Amino acid sequence: MSTHAEALKLRLMIIELLQTAKKTTNPETGRPYTYRELSNKTGLPVTVLSRYAKGHVLPNVERAKKLWKVLSKLVGLEAQIRRRIVFNEEGYFDNTKIIGNYSILKHAAHYALATFAGKRVTKVLTAAVDGIPLAAMVSNALGVNLVIAKRTKEVGVKAFLEETYVLRDSGVTMTLYVPKDAIKRRDSVLIVDDMIKTGETQMALVNLVKKSKAELSGIFSLIAVGEEWRKKLSIPRNCPVEVITRVKPPQQK
Repeated sequence: MSTHAEALKLRLMIIELLQTAKKTTNPETGRPYTYRELSNKTGLPVTVLSRYAKGHVLPNVERAKKLWKVLSKLVGLEAQIRRRIVFNEEGYFDNTKIIGNYSILKHAAHYALATFAGKRVTKVLTAAVDGIPLAAMVSNALGVNLVIAKRTKEVGVKAFLEETYVLRDSGVTMTLYVPKDAIKRRDSVLIVDDMIKTGETQMALVNLVKKSKAELSGIFSLIAVGEEWRKKLSIPRNCPVEVITRVKPPQQK
């Protein structure tokens, strides 16, 4: 972890996740998970898990990361997101039930904290408007400032960085603007968005990071549709792209 504060957040997060897991229905029994069942899943003694869940003791960072990988699957964040995705005839879906769901956003922010633990992140960057709720939660979890790339220039801002791109599906030209001093050369930026579909918006955000001469620490998204977007993204090989839920485009189902 980059700071003691972030490490502590991750360790405290496990308490909440264990408590949530204890209330989650085990599909094999139809009842909430017991400590013994959680012990079988995690490989840790019942007494240790009980002490964690009650907050009597905290796991170390490495154990917290391992617990997160197991418990997050049991809590079913991906399943919560997936069952809210219903495509219409045009291949679009209403994401309001996802980006407006506090529980999903909170667990997604925890997911980001656990995933990018150990990486240097000083800013979170997103594009207006649908990415803002998730990005705000992630920036809060990481304890860093949020930068929002907007489609219009704000009155009162003297200078901007801007990136223009074409939306593949519509042929419409879009421009994103961020205040020139919002991202510094020494920053390490995590790009956060609710969904990746074509990759064009995310690539525009990557280019804004490049124009600011900052470092790109990673890309994080709730949903990715298909795999075509990977061809659009031009990022360093060691730059992680983390997606919680991957779905096929409607025509591929």
